[in-house]
Amino acid sequence: MCMLQCNDRKLYCEAEEIIKQLYGNDAVFREGQYEAIEATMMHNRSLVVQKTGWGKSLVYFACTKLLRKRGRGVTMVVSPLLVLMQNQIEAAEKMGLICDSLNSSTKERRDNILNSLKCNELDLILVTPETLFREDVQRSLPQINIGLFVIDEAHCISDWGHDFRLQYGDLKKVIASLPSNVPVLATTATANDRVVADLQQQLGGDVYISRGPLTRESLSIQVVPLENRNERYAWILQSITKLPGSGIIYCLTQRDCDYLAAFLQNNGVTAKAYYSRGGDEGEAINQDIEERFRNNQIKAVVATIKLGMGYDKGDIAFVIHFQMPQNIVSYYQQIGRAGRNIPRAYTFLMGGKEDQDIINYFIRTAFPTEEEMNQIMGYVLKEEGISGYQLQTRLNIRSVRLDKALAFLCHDGFVIKEGSKYYATPKTYVYNKAHYDAVSTIREAEMQRMKELMTTKECYSKFVAHSLDDYSAKDCGHCANCLGKEIVSTEVEPHFLDLATQFLEQLIIPIEPRKQWAASTVTTRTRIRYINQVGFALAKYGESGYGALVKENKYQNKSFCDELVGKSARELSPLVKEKQIDCICCVPSLRSNLVMDFTRRLADTLKLPFCDLLVKQHAQQQKEMENSAYQCANAFTSFSVKEGVEVPKRILLVDDIVDSKWTLTVCGYRLMEQGCQEVYPFALADSSQNDGG
Repeated sequence: MCMLQCNDRKLYCEAEEIIKQLYGNDAVFREGQYEAIEATMMHNRSLVVQKTGWGKSLVYFACTKLLRKRGRGVTMVVSPLLVLMQNQIEAAEKMGLICDSLNSSTKERRDNILNSLKCNELDLILVTPETLFREDVQRSLPQINIGLFVIDEAHCISDWGHDFRLQYGDLKKVIASLPSNVPVLATTATANDRVVADLQQQLGGDVYISRGPLTRESLSIQVVPLENRNERYAWILQSITKLPGSGIIYCLTQRDCDYLAAFLQNNGVTAKAYYSRGGDEGEAINQDIEERFRNNQIKAVVATIKLGMGYDKGDIAFVIHFQMPQNIVSYYQQIGRAGRNIPRAYTFLMGGKEDQDIINYFIRTAFPTEEEMNQIMGYVLKEEGISGYQLQTRLNIRSVRLDKALAFLCHDGFVIKEGSKYYATPKTYVYNKAHYDAVSTIREAEMQRMKELMTTKECYSKFVAHSLDDYSAKDCGHCANCLGKEIVSTEVEPHFLDLATQFLEQLIIPIEPRKQWAASTVTTRTRIRYINQVGFALAKYGESGYGALVKENKYQNKSFCDELVGKSARELSPLVKEKQIDCICCVPSLRSNLVMDFTRRLADTLKLPFCDLLVKQHAQQQKEMENSAYQCANAFTSFSVKEGVEVPKRILLVDDIVDSKWTLTVCGYRLMEQGCQEVYPFALADSSQNDGG
């Protein structure tokens, strides 16, 4: 780490005048702030690694003022989050800077913004990496006079970091194209020694590093050792109204955000689920939540990592982790949202048995497999241009996995995308197995370190700082371990436990009907003529409660128990009565009578006739089909209605596990082809993957 003296007195006075105009005559630089400003003005490459709330954005705002005064070009700040951009623009405008942003929410104004940049009319532009690498923006870059290039949340550049993003990794290409006299500044609050070393290498040249202590004095940390999901729900409801102000509750998956937010809302707490939502409507929902949260109209935002980086609300009073984060870097980033402008904030770390499975899934699927990459490259090398859609119909690979593999192949320079098609480049393809394995091993070790945090007797704050290679940290004196007592009692009161248990037992998962066939070898991408009604699954497969019971019964007991029959009957009775269901039938299997036995017992309990209507042909198991094209084709050729049977008008269609919904879609379609009017699908559990973003 390099420390600078004040080598340019005139520059210091100019910079000091800027902060006094902004914050008043008594304002002074925080330790290291001016040095970072001077380094950025005088060096080609600078890296600022400072804790949240230190004022990293002030460095590039001040540099922008100074550079514009000297007739230099616009400051371009690459930033990952729309919510962060709005905060940044508001702060920059207070300094008298003329700002704008390039992202999905400003796409209708993109041409005008690009023209303003070409005419040097803006002081600062904030841009997402996704927008920066759009063709029209890339074409405009050579005509834009860039005076300072800033990479915010720079740990995203490094695949050793906790939040590596492919398009962030491509920023080194932009850096390489800049004139040598354009300074580059990278900032982050979450970089350990490994990431810092990687960032130095990627930035190139003689990099000035500003790196300070990570301990946040305002944060009090407590671990809440409640593994049972019911108990964690109960504790949050019991405790949240006692906590001051407003805060964030972090979950690993979108589904958990929805469930927990609904539970709190049902019990009088103003809570909203926040995660990546597609399209303009999704962004509008999130922006409304952000605004209401900023104005303290929401007690708690129940969020995924989407709200884990850069969100600036100075009075967040608490952060609760419903589940253990993937690593301590993510944990530090997320608790760093709290206590920025208030003297004390409280953070609570929880974790359950399912956390490790979710995290292991994230680690296991972070990189494309060698088989996936080899299969894709085989087609790309053979074809003179091939689209993602064509690849999906030819390869039994999940669409999200296919998209990820193509992104890596483009990122690594083996493939180039032109329009909708992918082409091989002259670069010889090699699967980077050693590197991917090394990163995965590191992430597994980081998860283990996170588990150690949950059981340590040390000062929590010091443990976190040391895990991030800041060995200057001492005992904080105000975490639960330092105090030797709980900050908030972890004893769950029976009343709240009853509320949580009742809520979780009543949760059902909708089975929305598919409305369009997937393009495959046997179907075309057309609207499905006969569409199922909305049905539901009893639980999320494998999750505590009924989801765990379904998994245990299916693979250990080889029979679904009477408790599942009774629960299913209770949930289905209103539907059967309201829709005047005529009979129950099940999805047939060639390998087991498990579903048929369960369905017959369910029919007896509901006092409905069981009708054996469907037949299955010999085919591969549906769970072996990885993408929609293969799943649709496999189901379409597997199921038919038995010859000579009379098909009732309204049918309850039962299966044990639902994932892609193609089996239920095709079975319902076949029944309606033969005269059924309405098919209502039901499954014991939903095993579809849940997005963590």
